Amino acid sequence: MRGLEKYLHRSGLSKTTLELVKLRASQINGCGFCVDMHSHEAKKAGESDERLFSVAAWREAPYFTDAERAALALTEEATRLSDRAEAVPDHVWEEAARHFEPPLLASLVMAIATVNAWNRICVTTRKIAGSLRHQNG
Repeated sequence: MRGLEKYLHRSGLSKTTLELVKLRASQINGCGFCVDMHSHEAKKAGESDERLFSVAAWREAPYFTDAERAALALTEEATRLSDRAEAVPDHVWEEAARHFEPPLLASLVMAIATVNAWNRICVTTRKIAGSLRHQNG
């Protein structure tokens, strides 16, 4: 898992996109540990409060670029695979492909898969929100 994280940070995806994707998937999956961590990581990277407060309602918020919206839409569809017959609708995939060249699109898919795996690990092992920050002082 740490190797995947290293790959993602070298992949060319912006830190902003990575943190937005990680935050949105974590919200959907109900992983308090990851929501807390990625909110703080995004804030540390310069993310505004308005954008962080609006990630859960990104469709209605004016704060996101078209590329970020495409990444968030793909994140939601790939995170909620069992919620519909067509797991990732063509129009969502095509919009993401319009904004991300194939290598970055592959990295985006890996980012979504990786955060979903982390969410499952942290929820299963009952990681406490904020515990990483408090542990690291």
